[in-house]
Amino acid sequence: MYDYLIIGAGLFGSTFAYEATKRGKRCLVIDKRNHVGGNVYTENIEGINVHKYGAHIFHTNNKKIWDYVNQFVEFNRYTNSPIANYKGEMFNLPFNMNTFNKLWGVVTPQQAKEKIEEQKTAANIKSPSNLEEQAISLVGTDIYNKLVKGYTEKQWGRPATELPAFIIKRLPVRFTYDNNYFNDKYQGIPIGGYNIIIERMLENVDIKLNIDFFEEKDDLEKLADKIVYTGMIDQYFDYKLGVLEYRSLSFEHEILNMENYQGNAVVNYTDRETPYTRIIEHKHFEYGSQEKTVITKEYPKEWKKGDEPYYPVNDTKNNELYKKYRKLAEKEKNVIFGGRLANYKYYDMHQVIGQALVTVEKEFEK
Repeated sequence: MYDYLIIGAGLFGSTFAYEATKRGKRCLVIDKRNHVGGNVYTENIEGINVHKYGAHIFHTNNKKIWDYVNQFVEFNRYTNSPIANYKGEMFNLPFNMNTFNKLWGVVTPQQAKEKIEEQKTAANIKSPSNLEEQAISLVGTDIYNKLVKGYTEKQWGRPATELPAFIIKRLPVRFTYDNNYFNDKYQGIPIGGYNIIIERMLENVDIKLNIDFFEEKDDLEKLADKIVYTGMIDQYFDYKLGVLEYRSLSFEHEILNMENYQGNAVVNYTDRETPYTRIIEHKHFEYGSQEKTVITKEYPKEWKKGDEPYYPVNDTKNNELYKKYRKLAEKEKNVIFGGRLANYKYYDMHQVIGQALVTVEKEFEK
């Protein structure tokens, strides 16, 4: 009945379906959730587009990708400028001159550099062997203790001394008064939410929701000549080589009878004691003026089978296991593996779309 069965209605699956349909192919997209869009799905609550699976800010330096998404929806001028809350003290992120002035009272880049260098020297770390040593060797002890340690330990569920150094090799440090988190040329939020993009990609595509591929695998595979699989690669092979590790998240959404709760879309809580890593106030993504507001507290947690996988644990052990699964995947001639779960890699949105477009070109150049 179909040329392609696409498992997962997120950005990769939707982009592939849109491009294949444009080329005259018949596609069926299935998803185990009750909605399309994957983790970029937004739900309208009190007139506010709520990012149900965490904050998603589109950013890229790739004009081709930027033009591609703008064909579906207009983007606003939102600039990501998160705030860090450390036990009631507020700091700008990423680390920049505003952060250094608040921490130390310095006013020039040279003064900030000297302060960081002084703390790095005092720490006397020659060859960093874990995340804590790596972070201190990059930004000194004050920034590490207030803005890195607690947040990172909550995010990964382990002491920083037990985490590998490579996780934090490239801490963003700027010696300018610039609170823009991303360096990318293009940045914004779709006016009206991400759902508009996905719905327009899939408007000529057959969709079935609340469908678990693995529960109906035999019947579903008969429906199409080829499969595009965007789920967990180890699950596809029934975990026969072992289980890849992830970190998961849980979200606590709350409607508040006030116009403005925290004055910013994203506030990170960087102390170890606060159980959540950040609070998102969604109306600020789209400059909302609604009488009420919706906030989301984001709690990291260990992933177990049945949970939603968010962040791959890309340590040596897991990466080696992924390579073994990748070899199995390459033998599946009628299955295309794509997206962050199938590639066991954390992608930003523009990277997922870019990968999907490359996959389409390879598939249809034959």
